[in-house]
Amino acid sequence: MEFKYISDETFENVSASQRGLDMGEYESCRFVQCDFSSADLRDLRFLESDFVECDLSNADLTNASIQDVRFNKCKMQGLHFDRCNAFGFSAAFDGCQLSYSIFQKMKLQGVSMTRCQLHSVDFSSADLKKAMIQHCDLQDATFDQTNLENADLRYSQNYIINPDGNRLKGARFSLPEVVGLLHKYRIKVDP
Repeated sequence: MEFKYISDETFENVSASQRGLDMGEYESCRFVQCDFSSADLRDLRFLESDFVECDLSNADLTNASIQDVRFNKCKMQGLHFDRCNAFGFSAAFDGCQLSYSIFQKMKLQGVSMTRCQLHSVDFSSADLKKAMIQHCDLQDATFDQTNLENADLRYSQNYIINPDGNRLKGARFSLPEVVGLLHKYRIKVDP
């Protein structure tokens, strides 16, 4: 299969959920309202690109390169980001539905997740040092051996994080959500 180089193109309303995109590298491209749900995106390279209001749920990201990619208001449920090419992984998520996605053992230093739904997301053993996870719903998200040093979780909610099983030095939280750090101790806090 031929490997293509695509640059500075906009893709609107593309439905590639069954066949995927052409094998290649997409640099400085824009994907708007595209349906890539259950698509085969293996081995593709996305560099400095934007995804806006796209559906990527359950897409196969095995060995896909994601470098300096911005996702805005995308549906991205059930994605195995841990199968992406780890080299240079860099993404920002704003207003996305990322529930049931997996970020296990990933280096996500400085990642930005704002106004996202992160229900049942797995951050086990991930490096989220200096991450910005603000105004997110982290219901049933898993934090186990996760590095959250200097991470900013202000205004995020519904998280339960064990201070003994994660690195939290310098992390920022806000009231009343910070009570999620006390869950392990079965402490009751009255308003």
